[in-house]
Amino acid sequence: MKRIEKVYEYLQDFAAKNNAVQDASAGLTATEIADNLGFLRSNVSRELNRLYRMGKIVKISGRPVLYNVAATAGNAEPISDKINMQTEEKSAFSDLIGADDSLKTQVEQAKAAIIYPPNGLHTLIVGQTGVGKTLLAHMMFEYGKEAGRFSANAPFVTFNCADYYSNPQLLISHIFGHIKGAFTGADKAVPGLIETADEGILFLDEIHRLPPEGQEMIFYFMDTGTFNRLGETKRERTANVLIIGATTENPDSVLTKTFKRRIPNIISIPPLAERPLKEKLEIMTVLFTEEARSIKRPVKISSDAVKAIVGSIGTGNVGQLKSNIRLLCAQAFLNGIRTDGHIEITYQMLPPKIKSGILSMSRAREDTALISRYIEKDLYVTPTNRGKLPKEDEDEPFNLYQMVENKVNMLKREGIAEDLIQQIVVADVNMYVKSFYNQNDDVSLSVYDRLLKIIDIDMVKFAQQVVDLVERYMKLVSYERFLYAFGLHLSSMFNRLKDEQPIHNVLEGTVDMNSVEFKLATKIKLMIEEKYDISVSKSETEYFAMLLQSLKQEDKSQRVVIAVAMHGEYTASSMVNVARKLYSANKTTLLAFDMPLECRPDDMLNKIVDQLQNTDCREGVLLLADMGSLCSFGPILEERLGVPVKTLGMVTTPFVLEAMRKVDIAGISLSAVYDSLKTFTGYGYTSMVDSQNETKEKAIVTICSTGKGTAEKLQNIVIDILVDASMNHIKVIPIGLIDMHEKLTQIERKYHIMAIIGVKNPHIDAPFIPIEQIISGEGDIILREIIGADIPMKKTEKNVVLRRFCEDGLQDMLLYLNPSKIVGTLLKFIDTLEEELKIKWDNPHKLRLVIHIGCALERMVTHSGLTYDENSTGEIDTEKFNMVKKAAEIFTTTFQLKLTDDELCYILKMF
Repeated sequence: MKRIEKVYEYLQDFAAKNNAVQDASAGLTATEIADNLGFLRSNVSRELNRLYRMGKIVKISGRPVLYNVAATAGNAEPISDKINMQTEEKSAFSDLIGADDSLKTQVEQAKAAIIYPPNGLHTLIVGQTGVGKTLLAHMMFEYGKEAGRFSANAPFVTFNCADYYSNPQLLISHIFGHIKGAFTGADKAVPGLIETADEGILFLDEIHRLPPEGQEMIFYFMDTGTFNRLGETKRERTANVLIIGATTENPDSVLTKTFKRRIPNIISIPPLAERPLKEKLEIMTVLFTEEARSIKRPVKISSDAVKAIVGSIGTGNVGQLKSNIRLLCAQAFLNGIRTDGHIEITYQMLPPKIKSGILSMSRAREDTALISRYIEKDLYVTPTNRGKLPKEDEDEPFNLYQMVENKVNMLKREGIAEDLIQQIVVADVNMYVKSFYNQNDDVSLSVYDRLLKIIDIDMVKFAQQVVDLVERYMKLVSYERFLYAFGLHLSSMFNRLKDEQPIHNVLEGTVDMNSVEFKLATKIKLMIEEKYDISVSKSETEYFAMLLQSLKQEDKSQRVVIAVAMHGEYTASSMVNVARKLYSANKTTLLAFDMPLECRPDDMLNKIVDQLQNTDCREGVLLLADMGSLCSFGPILEERLGVPVKTLGMVTTPFVLEAMRKVDIAGISLSAVYDSLKTFTGYGYTSMVDSQNETKEKAIVTICSTGKGTAEKLQNIVIDILVDASMNHIKVIPIGLIDMHEKLTQIERKYHIMAIIGVKNPHIDAPFIPIEQIISGEGDIILREIIGADIPMKKTEKNVVLRRFCEDGLQDMLLYLNPSKIVGTLLKFIDTLEEELKIKWDNPHKLRLVIHIGCALERMVTHSGLTYDENSTGEIDTEKFNMVKKAAEIFTTTFQLKLTDDELCYILKMF
């Protein structure tokens, strides 16, 4: 019975037992069916979709989607009849993992080679050792029998040309046969493999070992269908044989040109390491199932072991993976020989080379998440197929402490660095939380109701408040999943405190104290302390931070790599450094290649290739060059790297900036970036293709939450920058996040939008500047570059943004002093301190200093100055105090206000 029939039969049994056909809300999920039948969930989903297209089942919308038998299915033709019609022609390749995905092209080539009239196409299969060249050849033969190309008893003859590599004459004799007396020891005539394979396939493995004379005899046979045995002078023998060769080498370098020309069909099989993760997992599951069948016992593989095994896949491909898995199963079988039930493979028992694979997997959360979709906890295979974990491994209580402690201790024992431990634990916490959230029990209930079955209503409401706070500062993978996980962890924390169980601070040193997650975790700690009147330790805060980090939404999309190549010692490096400072797109890979005038083009090309080979450039490379040979590298790079490459010449700094801005848009293709840059002439000019924009009024849009308040203040700041840049003809329009795209569409009809500034990138065809860059001062420079204004060189000219923020901040704090009158003097005071103390403050710190000193001056007016307590606040550096006191004389000469020594001490403590 085929898999699709088993899936359909299981649904029919469910409907019959539960009277579910009449119930419009009843059904099963793909996961439930996969677990009960022992199939991979992805395969079950594929069969369910096919059954749905046939009209055999219905989908019930929801989360998750449910499936049930269609009410009219009982009157239709048997499902097996319909299935057979649709699947029979591709049954030979149905067991080939990747046949519909990464190997789809190769399968189509293989089919074409078999059925092409009149006798098929001779084929060469190219690929590394262990990728499955022999397997593909056998599947081609089976497909040929199904298609009627070969008879049921047709021969499939295999020969490894390396076996007789040192004796070319004997090698040729094996393939073509020999007559009696053809060479010493040839005491009788022997037919060759060509004759044995008549009306079938001759598979020549390691065909590159054939000597030139052997290749010549083969290609003559391909051309004419005739051959002669060794020792015969005439080619009078005939045979109808399809030849399939396999090689691990580059055909251009190991085969004669005349021989290669006779092979019209070359199939390249990619290395296992380059195939999709889901295919690696499926292949690994099949190999473990084969071993389970050999030892007649189930095998349980821990999730860490799975990640390490997959991450360690290298040049050995499937062959090496099979050997590794067999060795691990043998070791596990030996360890469990005195026990019944399954054998177990853990991370600790892996050899060091395989263990290191977990590090490569930990760097890709997307891959780790995909693993969790396949094996939520551990992988469990039976001699028949993948099965369910034994019951004792299920229904464990939620215990983030135990899970993290076990994982960190295990990784530290292996000597793994703390920064990598953090990556691994974050990924595993995500999997752990997801597995609990996706448990089958109570999935029909809301998260709120599910939590109420475990913790009290007051704690659930508090957990909602915490999650609402978190959502204001960061994007979560899932609001519901984080609420569920935080509620359970909060309950676990109180149970631990109630039982006075100590917490082992295993996370110390692995959590970044300056990260957004840790700062948010500190806010959560204060909320808990205020709500429940308890003290929350720093260790608990680190657990909160780890939970936040694991469920933070990441931008997983790959981006185009930008390579800037220019003549000169530091020309490209200098341009790239300027571009990075002007546009902080930290997810864009921007590489500089400097070509000194004495450097040979070949050496420069090799340097570029070497660096790009160590860079993830699957989405393609945009080569920005200045002139000469550098502009001709594109096609060569494309061939040697195996990725698309586009080249643009006459590169300038604005050109690099615009390329960074385009590439920073997640998901944009290399072709789209290239096409948009072909007509780019700089930010100060308008392209010919933008003639429509020439008649429109120019505008800059500011975006904040509501479009009021902060957005209007931001509008005023941008206006100040434009006025300072003599660009006050550009209109500034504030909008909110609600209906943002509709409002932008309306604005675009009337205005040419030159830039977007605010809290969210709307991803339209205009540069985006985050509000943080405006506050820091970087946005001022970027905006001037975009609108074509001069970039100020003097330090005093860069304070437009800071001045506006300072005025707004002081406006709400001062009663007697005029903020607009004193802010200039306050900024001069800070500039003097920077020069005297030889330090550099960023704009946010300067803003804090201005607010504090402005309030100190106000206290001088009201004679209510602060008193400095050296015992509780700390001693003062006398030398620095004198510098501050001298700089503060500006307030005496300008406002006739003198700051007291106590106030100066408090100012000094802010440094």
